[in-house]
Amino acid sequence: MRSNGTANVFAFTEPLTGWRHLAVTDQRTKTDWAEAIRQLVDVHRPKAQRITLVMDNLNTHSLGSLYEAFPPQEARRLIQRLEVVHTPKHGSWLNMAEIELNVLTRQCLARRIPDKQTLTSETAAWENERNGKQAKIDWQFKTDDARTKLKHLYPKNQS
Repeated sequence: MRSNGTANVFAFTEPLTGWRHLAVTDQRTKTDWAEAIRQLVDVHRPKAQRITLVMDNLNTHSLGSLYEAFPPQEARRLIQRLEVVHTPKHGSWLNMAEIELNVLTRQCLARRIPDKQTLTSETAAWENERNGKQAKIDWQFKTDDARTKLKHLYPKNQS
C-alpha cells in the first residue's frame, strides 16, 4: 500500500451494532496481532466480560501469540476475556471482518497510498464515518445455508 513498502490493517467489527476499529501496523506479526488484541480488550471494550473473536486460521491469529508477546500473567488476563471461533480453512468469506475490509478497500483504499501516516489518517476518517452512520453488515447467510454449503466439512452421520 505504501510506495516504501507495505502495511497491514487489522479489522475489528461488531456487525450488529455498526462499530468497527482498524489498527494499522507496519507488519502482520504475532506481536502486532497480540498488541491489537490488547488494545481491543483494554481500550475499545474494557467493560466487556467476554469478547468473541471470529477469525481465519492465519498462523498469527492464535492465543499462543499472546504468550509470545506478553508475560504469562498478562497473556492469561487477556485470554480470560476472549472466546475464539475460527472460520473453516477455506471459509474466510464467513468472516464479517473480511466483508468490512472489502468495503474499506472499495470506499477508501482503491488507490495508491503514499505512506503509513496517510494510510492511518485515511482509515481513521473512514472508520469514524462508518461508525457515525452505525453502518451494519446485513449478512444473509443462515444456518440452513451453512449446512448445505459447508456439508463437506462435517462428518457424515453414521447410523
